[in-house]
Amino acid sequence: MKNLLLVRYGEIFLKGLNRPYFIRALIRKIRYAVRGLGAEVWVHDGRIFVRGFDDLQECIDRVTRVFGVHSVSPAIEMPKEDFEEVCARAIEMASDLSGTFKVNARRSDKRYPLNSPAINEEVGYRILNANPKLKVDVHHPDHLVNIEIRDMAYLYVKVIPAVGGMPVGTNGNATLLLSGGIDSPVAGWMIAKRGVQINAVHFHSYPYTSDRAKEKVLDLARKLSFSCCGIKVHVVPFTEIQMQIHEKCPPEYTTLIMRRYMMRIAERIARETESEALITGESIGQVASQTMTALGTTDAVADMPVFRPLIGFDKSEIIEIARKIGTLEISELPYEDCCTVFTPRHPATHPKMDKILEGESHLAQEELIERALEGTELIRV
Repeated sequence: MKNLLLVRYGEIFLKGLNRPYFIRALIRKIRYAVRGLGAEVWVHDGRIFVRGFDDLQECIDRVTRVFGVHSVSPAIEMPKEDFEEVCARAIEMASDLSGTFKVNARRSDKRYPLNSPAINEEVGYRILNANPKLKVDVHHPDHLVNIEIRDMAYLYVKVIPAVGGMPVGTNGNATLLLSGGIDSPVAGWMIAKRGVQINAVHFHSYPYTSDRAKEKVLDLARKLSFSCCGIKVHVVPFTEIQMQIHEKCPPEYTTLIMRRYMMRIAERIARETESEALITGESIGQVASQTMTALGTTDAVADMPVFRPLIGFDKSEIIEIARKIGTLEISELPYEDCCTVFTPRHPATHPKMDKILEGESHLAQEELIERALEGTELIRV
């Protein structure tokens, strides 16, 4: 008898002839997640198994955070030939349960002498006799005692939900504009969940933003990196550009012009890293630079798609996701990022493109961008 973790996938079932590609990708990501635990990962008969781990709970915590995993179950693997022993283990697994239950047997090996209904009836009868706290409910049970008869017998009760989505890297690459706020880490997490490998670009305005602010962003990237299987963070020195914008552009347009420069630089980095899109954490109307008109002016400088997965979310909804994925506490640390530096008192909410272009005409655009790119620091987390 061996303890193992049974891993299920969701959307991959829909992939038809491409399913093996996605399963192989998922297995690679699970192996990445459980490294250091002494675990072995393999697939057999439509199931992914993890065994040989040193710490069951740690293994569960890691695997349930892998994009593409739908749920996991701590299970027992044992020889199927000794039905008495199978019954004894099922009784043991149900010993702490109370309420209603149902035995759910699936017999993939059709040569097995008992069919699924017979296994359900016999094991259910024995569990009922052994545990007076349980009653049978075949329609809406509180607990399912699962028995799978394959090359071996697999028994499990708990089904622990995981993050779902698709394996990272199966749907291309994108570049996230990562600030120290609540929104952008959530946006990156949501796009990565769809199987996209993300890189990050962070704009750092030293000395107006401290090294603690930079470290805060790297902590956010570390929090994301487990599910994303590592992230490259490009830290762009943005002080010179911000100072030039502050000194030479109309005050009400400084934030929008700053955002346009961010998009230009992020797109340059995205193309160098073979990304196919940019990701931002913007939501319509959340701040002055996120009105529909303002978003249109920032999109105008980008030639690649800009993904905004939070575009219709309320702040409370974003905060709830941030809490769930573990980034909220870091984002709430009181270290400002460059977006809060030189914020105008009355920013334009319905900007005019001719005013923006007139303001930008006072800046040496290409020189500023080239110097920022030359000073960019690449950090792998």
